Amino acid sequence: MPLNDSSSLSAHLATRRSARPRDIVAPGPSDAQLDAILDMAARTPDHGAIVPYRFVIIDNRDALADLFVAACIADDPTCTPEKLDKFRDKAHWAPTLVALISAPDHDHKIPVWEQELTAGAVGMNLLHATHAHGFVGGWITGAQSYADPVVEALCDEGERIAGFFYLGTPAHALEERARPEIGAIVTRWRG
Repeated sequence: MPLNDSSSLSAHLATRRSARPRDIVAPGPSDAQLDAILDMAARTPDHGAIVPYRFVIIDNRDALADLFVAACIADDPTCTPEKLDKFRDKAHWAPTLVALISAPDHDHKIPVWEQELTAGAVGMNLLHATHAHGFVGGWITGAQSYADPVVEALCDEGERIAGFFYLGTPAHALEERARPEIGAIVTRWRG
């Protein structure tokens, strides 16, 4: 079965594959397509209808690159020029970049853990919606997702970066990766 087959929902789920963000090229979704993708991503189970997440569309890649470099230096003041270039490059991968922010309501009766699960489900839906629109996506976190300069720029108090979503067209044919043997990860509980 080909990868990223969208001929049916079953085929889509059985073949969906992420792309490496550094290997995602133009074209990416138009503004209207991105709006539709984000709207689909938001159709996610949400106990209490809290909406404990939000999206940040990254338009200024140079400013993000500066934040990534600042994060690298804050973590290791002796960063090599090569490492700084690597961090800078990450901000410029793929034609479209969206940060998913986990924004739980810490005072709500719904546990924060459940709210964070919702944010994760939104991330998976974002990848599915991207594929449904004929594009590929790559979801990464990395050191930049936890670095104070980046978090302070993108998040409000009590929020975290759930990931950066790189969207566009694959530069290369997607490859299947090893999947877990289902028998190794499923048990039955009979009390």
